[in-house]
Amino acid sequence: MPKEEAKAARATDLIPLLPLRGVIVFPYMTVPLDVGRDRSVAALEDAMMNDRLILLAAQKQAKVNEPTPKEIHEVGTISEVKQLARYPDGTIRVLVEGIQRARIAEYVQVDPFYKVRVEPMEVSERMTKETEALMRSVLGYFESYVRVGKKIPTEVLASVQAIEDPGRLADDIAAHLPLRTEDKQKVLEAASPRLRLERLCAILLKEMEILELEKKINSRVRKQMERTQKEYYLREQMKAIQKELGERDDRSQEGEEYREKIAAAKLPKEVEERALREVERLEKMPPMAAEAVVVRTYLDWLLALPWTYKTQDRLDIEAAARVLDEDHYGLEKVKERILEFLAVRQLTSKLKGPILCFVGPPGVGKTSLGKSIARALDRKFVRFSLGGVRDEAEIRGHRRTYVGALPGKIIQAMRQAGSKNPVILLDEVDKMSYDFRGDPSSALLEVLDPEQNAAFGDHYIEIPFDLSDVMFITTANVLHAIPKPLADRMEIIAIPGYTEEEKVQIGLHFLVPKQIKENGLERYDIEFTEGAIRTIIRQYTREAGVRGLEREISSILRKIAKKVVSESAGADASRVVVDAADIEGYLGIPHYRYGVAESEDRVGVATGLAVTEVGGDILAIEVSVMRGTGKLTLTGKLGDVMKESAQAGFTYIRSRADELGIDPNFYQDRDVHIHVPEGAIPKDGPSAGIAMATALASALSGRPVRCDIAMTGEITLRGRILPVGGVKEKIVAAHRAGVFTVVLPGENRKDIEEVPKSVLDSMKLVFVDHMDEVLGVALQRREELCGGERSADDEDERALPAIVHDGPPAPVPNQIYYGSCQ
Repeated sequence: MPKEEAKAARATDLIPLLPLRGVIVFPYMTVPLDVGRDRSVAALEDAMMNDRLILLAAQKQAKVNEPTPKEIHEVGTISEVKQLARYPDGTIRVLVEGIQRARIAEYVQVDPFYKVRVEPMEVSERMTKETEALMRSVLGYFESYVRVGKKIPTEVLASVQAIEDPGRLADDIAAHLPLRTEDKQKVLEAASPRLRLERLCAILLKEMEILELEKKINSRVRKQMERTQKEYYLREQMKAIQKELGERDDRSQEGEEYREKIAAAKLPKEVEERALREVERLEKMPPMAAEAVVVRTYLDWLLALPWTYKTQDRLDIEAAARVLDEDHYGLEKVKERILEFLAVRQLTSKLKGPILCFVGPPGVGKTSLGKSIARALDRKFVRFSLGGVRDEAEIRGHRRTYVGALPGKIIQAMRQAGSKNPVILLDEVDKMSYDFRGDPSSALLEVLDPEQNAAFGDHYIEIPFDLSDVMFITTANVLHAIPKPLADRMEIIAIPGYTEEEKVQIGLHFLVPKQIKENGLERYDIEFTEGAIRTIIRQYTREAGVRGLEREISSILRKIAKKVVSESAGADASRVVVDAADIEGYLGIPHYRYGVAESEDRVGVATGLAVTEVGGDILAIEVSVMRGTGKLTLTGKLGDVMKESAQAGFTYIRSRADELGIDPNFYQDRDVHIHVPEGAIPKDGPSAGIAMATALASALSGRPVRCDIAMTGEITLRGRILPVGGVKEKIVAAHRAGVFTVVLPGENRKDIEEVPKSVLDSMKLVFVDHMDEVLGVALQRREELCGGERSADDEDERALPAIVHDGPPAPVPNQIYYGSCQ
């Protein structure tokens, strides 16, 4: 046994442990180590105070700063500290020499450093032919590795070839190979020299395969570099030859072409200077540079934008009015606003483009109206939708540093228009979203602000672009979904929906001719009567716009087209008149019942009015009373505000039970259920307050609600009626549903001016300020319930002329009768 091994064997009872990070120390190997951890420093100091022996074992995870016994490999190397040097920063550099493999048998001490009991692992084997063959194989592989890899000095190969001991040979080769810590640890854990050589042989084979692959990759890369250098050299030669011959190269020619385009474009001075700088950059770049493509694309965008070109506006007001009337029926407020713009443009050329916002339900013609405005002004028209846009870069563009960067939708629209003063329609402005990439509605603030959009900054263009001559038109279905700062910058024009008469005219003069053309029936004499259009509107559509009407007309024309082309139709198919009686044959059973539901007075059923995304609509509010414990149930998917209105109405009825002829104790032994049909549709808002209170009073008193009356208004606990919004839409909805008497809050008198005259002429409006007035109008009198005779005055009261109060609330003609029938 050598002297060092004998020394180690004598000291194997207890020995300090030094965990190593990413380093494996083999026997007969001298290694310098930097030690800085407190536990490791303490272990070194203990070794120096005794016989300088210490166990070096690798950690399983090098990132762990304070490893536990389970995080340290069991097999390490007993080593001797040869030298020790301390540095000012507290770290210690030591020179250690591996002596013998050892396995940790037991951790005897944990603090302040690890002290372990170890068991030596050296196994002595006699030399056999198989061992000698393994040694020769390992030496051959190692020699090939040194020759191919060129990472290990040849002197190392010479020293290794002189080793005769198989175990020491394996350790020495493994120590010099740039292997992973796990692979070296496997060699260290092999106690048998033969097993050690077998593992090292497998590792060397794997490393040789990796080296061959590296060699192939390096050869391929080198060839590519040589080809690139050769191409560069040849290009330089071509450049020199062209210079001698007086010819220009492609880059110079491309630069000259861009300069000619810039001169012809008559760009503003700032834009021209920026474009020329980019051309100079392009000429200095290698032709195959990736940046050259970015510069070319940028120059193409600068040259394609209409920096100065404008189209001539058509300032003839009468001609513009004719164009608007040709495309749209009604919509007088919008048409008047466009004609006002033209009138001011005739007086001054400094007028900035207006920013209009059309708010209304789907199908009322907001988008097509934008096209008509562009045609009336003789301007270019561009439309893009903002629905679902959630990235600010969609508006402002991407910076050129990003791959595939492009300008935003505004600059793209300007390029598409080709003029500086187009009409740009921003559709669905109420359906934008936002996320971590930014808020597009905030980016639109600059676009839609007349004081700021004269110098709109796009991230891609990086030069201010003048949008002050653009007429921006936005569309939305609901106003509350538009952010307040954005809505403040726009002129809001409400398009609530069409009346039945307007739909009839639109159908006859616009939709029928359009669908006849689209279905290829222009050469046939096809006619829709007014009664047919009215029947479709009443029985097959229920909408604020005319999309459904257009679909039904198209469906009829498709059936006529089939009839026309069929062989059995003969010559009679060339003349087709569609009348009201023919509609059911074309479209099938009616989808809606017009005027039937309002034909009978019912107890506990009142008709309310509401505003939805598709315009105004009627609500049938039902109340049922039954024996119970005084519970109030609300159903119909009602919102919190609507539930609170029902509670307020219930409280008001309880407070006036005696005057209404209702049992004052009804809330103790009666359950009340309020339901608004179409329960799958969410409903909310205070407008149905008086309708729910009326239905409650009817159900509890047994007096039917008049079926020919619709109502809207918010109720307070004391019975006051507060004003509501959407009066125009609600009156139009009542007119569309065949209800011609509407009860409204007194403070909504001012909103009547917005109602179309054709609707207002056929309506009876009753203005009220207190719930008692509503009940006097809506509930039948007790004389009628008792079968008493009515006078002519009663018939007049039943007719309910429009009541408009001036000043304090005036008495309602048919006051509630508080008594019993004798």
